[in-house]
Amino acid sequence: MTRMVDWTKEELEEKLDSIKSAVTIPVNLSINGRQTILDLTEVERVLRRARMISIGDCGCRERMHRCDAPIDVCFGLDKQAEELVEKGLAKKASLDEALDALKRSHEAGLVHVTYTFEGKEKPEVICSCCSCCCHSLSALVRFGMSDAVVASKFIAAANRETCIDCGKCVTRCQFKARRLENGKLVYDKSKCFGCGLCLSTCPTSSISLIRRT
Repeated sequence: MTRMVDWTKEELEEKLDSIKSAVTIPVNLSINGRQTILDLTEVERVLRRARMISIGDCGCRERMHRCDAPIDVCFGLDKQAEELVEKGLAKKASLDEALDALKRSHEAGLVHVTYTFEGKEKPEVICSCCSCCCHSLSALVRFGMSDAVVASKFIAAANRETCIDCGKCVTRCQFKARRLENGKLVYDKSKCFGCGLCLSTCPTSSISLIRRT
C-alpha cells in the first residue's frame, strides 16, 4: 500500500544544510557542496567515462512511496561505486546495465541530479529524482528553496510555430514550469532547470535545450 507521507519543511532545511556543507570526520574539514541537474546526454557521457558503476535504490522513494517510478536507478561512480558495493548498498553494474537503468528512469520522468564538491567536480553519485519523493526537488517545488539545486547548463526553448499545445510536456515537467491555460501552453522559463524531460516526448520536436545565459 502506498504511504502518503511527505518531507516537513524542517526536514528539508536540515537536508539542504547537510548537502551544502559536508563534513569529513577524520579531519573535521568543511567542504562546500552543490547539486547539479544533468540532461540525458550528459548522464550518458558520465557513465561511459566511468571506471566502475554501481546501481542502488533511491532512498527517498523507499521512504516516501508517493509514486510508482522505478527505485533501482541511482548510480555510484568509480571510488564511490566501490564503497557502495563493499557496504552492500548497491550492486556493481556493467555499462549496458547502467544505460538500461538510465533509459528506464528517463522514460519514467525522473530528473538526474549529481552531487559535486568544491575541488572535486567529477560526479561520484547520480540520483534519479522525482519532485514528490526527493528531498531536494520537493524543497524546490513545494517551498521555493531555489538553492536546493543548481540549475544545469541548459534551459528549454520552445518553437511556438510548431507547438500543438498537446500538454505532454506539462505532465513531464517535475518543476511545474509548464501548464495549459485555455488549451494553450504557458511556459515559465524561470522555473526550468534544463533536465530535458519535456524534449524527449514532444511529438512535434518543438522543444530544444539551449545554453543558459
